[in-house]
Amino acid sequence: MKFMVIVKASKASEAGQMPSEELLTAMGKYNEDLVKAGIMLAGEGLHPSSKGVRVRFSGTKRTVVDGPFAETKELIAGFWLWQVRSREEAIEWLKRCPNPHDEETEVEIRQVFEADDFGAEFTPELRQQEERIRAQAEKLGKK
Repeated sequence: MKFMVIVKASKASEAGQMPSEELLTAMGKYNEDLVKAGIMLAGEGLHPSSKGVRVRFSGTKRTVVDGPFAETKELIAGFWLWQVRSREEAIEWLKRCPNPHDEETEVEIRQVFEADDFGAEFTPELRQQEERIRAQAEKLGKK
């Protein structure tokens, strides 16, 4: 099972404040443990929303909205993508994580959809297309 682990933003992360050397060291060790356990597929921090944009969809109309965005508690500061056996295993790994911010922090765990989750609507042709796209994306990721 794949899970996205979402680190919520803080006022400090939204202000562009970089983590301390102590936190970077602790996170580096934690990430090494995740990799050694065969769990971590990806993990990155994100720039503050002031450097981001949103594209709002309304029918065929697209509107670009520049950051920053107001509700810090709804923003994402970083993420991991994990492959684990269960939701409970993801929770246990997350409990070992250093606090990503110097304040009260929430980290969300969300299961990633996999092909079988879509049922009959995900036809054999769509599955083949998905496999081709993933293979091409993997090649690009290795460049």
